[in-house]
Amino acid sequence: MLRCGLLGEKLGHSYSPAIHARLGDYSYQLFACPREDLARFLQSGEFDGLNVTIPYKKAVIPYCAALSDAARAVGSVNTIVRCADGTLYGDNTDVFGFRYMLRRNGVSVCGAKALVLGSGGAAAAVCAVLRAEGAREVRVISRTGADNYSNLDRHADAEVIVNATPVGMYPNNGASPVDLQRFPKLALVLDVIYNPARTVLLMQAEELGIPNLGGLHMLVAQAKRSSEIFTGTVIDDARIDEIESALSRRMRNIILIGMPGSGKSTLARQLGWALGREVLDADRCVEHAVGMPIPEFFARYGEEAFRRQETAVLCELGKRSGAVIATGGGCVTRAENYALLHQNGTILWLRRALDALSVEGRPLSQRGSLEEMYVARAPLYAHFADAAVDNDGTVDQTLRRALDVLGLRGAHEND
Repeated sequence: MLRCGLLGEKLGHSYSPAIHARLGDYSYQLFACPREDLARFLQSGEFDGLNVTIPYKKAVIPYCAALSDAARAVGSVNTIVRCADGTLYGDNTDVFGFRYMLRRNGVSVCGAKALVLGSGGAAAAVCAVLRAEGAREVRVISRTGADNYSNLDRHADAEVIVNATPVGMYPNNGASPVDLQRFPKLALVLDVIYNPARTVLLMQAEELGIPNLGGLHMLVAQAKRSSEIFTGTVIDDARIDEIESALSRRMRNIILIGMPGSGKSTLARQLGWALGREVLDADRCVEHAVGMPIPEFFARYGEEAFRRQETAVLCELGKRSGAVIATGGGCVTRAENYALLHQNGTILWLRRALDALSVEGRPLSQRGSLEEMYVARAPLYAHFADAAVDNDGTVDQTLRRALDVLGLRGAHEND
C-alpha cells in the first residue's frame, strides 16, 4: 500500500486525512515536521507521496530532482512523489484547486483588480490563476514588500481580495488580515482557509453584503488532483463536489440556542446520538471553568461576570468542528458571541411555549418575568439563528424536525 500524507509544521487543523480516505486506497497520515528536521525527513524513505502545506511549499523545492511545469512556473510545490529511483518529483495542485474553486462557483475575475494577501506558496498559485483568468491587475500584499499593509490606501480601488495567509486559521481564529471597509469597490472576497468555514474576513464580507467563498472547495479539488498523481489514476471531477458536500456537513458544528428550559441540552444529546457526534454543553463547561454551579456563581459575582466566562467558553467551543453544542439561554445578549458560533456552525433556535419552560436552577428565569425576557431576547435569537425548530411535541418529534431542517434526516455522515 502506498504511504502518503501531509507535510507541514503544525497540522492539528487538517481535514486532508478525511478527504484522502474517500479518494484512494492508500494510507494517509500527518507528518508534523520541525524546520530543522525537514531535510532529514525528505531524504528518508518514510513516504511515497506527500502533500505539502505551510510553511514548506517553497522550502521543499531544492530537494526535488524534477518539477512539473506548473510547479516551476509558480515557484511552489504542494505535491511530491517518490520516483522509482528514489528521487523526488515536485508538482503543484493548488493551481488546479484554486481554478476549480473559481469556475465551480461561477466566479469571474476577468478585468478586475485583485489583491492577494500573502507571499507564500499558496499566494503564488493564486496569482498565477488570477492572471490566467484575465484579472486586469494582480498585486501581492506582504508584510515587507513594496505593497504592504501600511500602504494599502494606494489599492483602495481593489475589486477582489484573496487571503492566502494563515491569518484567521484554526487555532488562531478571530483575526483578520485587513479591514474590508477600506475597499469601497470590493465585489468579491476569497479565503483559502477552510478551518474555520467562515473566517473573520469572510464574516465581515458577509456583513457588508460582498460575495465570498472559503477554501474548502479548493482543498478538496487540489487533493483530488494530488491523489491522481499519487496513484497514476484518473478521478472524476464529480467526486470533488460529493466530498466537499459530505465534509462540509460533517465538519460544521450544530449550535442550539433558545430560552432557558427550552430543551437544548436534551436535543443536543439526541442529535449527538443520532449523528455520532461529540456533544458539548456550554453551561457545564462554564461550571467546570469556574469550579461551582452557575446559580452559586451568579449569587457571588453577578450576571456580568457570568457573561464574561460564558463568552470565554464559547470562544473555545466555537473553534471545534463537527460537534453538537448546547448554549445557555442568554448567550445571544452578547453580540460578540455571534461570530464565535457562526464561524464553524449552523445555528438552530429551539422554540418552546413559555408555560412549558423549566425554571429550576436558572437564576434569571426565577428572578423576573419570562414574558419580558422573551420579548427582549426573541429578536436576538432570530438574528443569531440560521433556522428555527419548534419543541412542542415528543423528544423524537423534535429530533426529526431538527434533522429535517439540517438536511440530515436519514443521513449517514460517514458515507
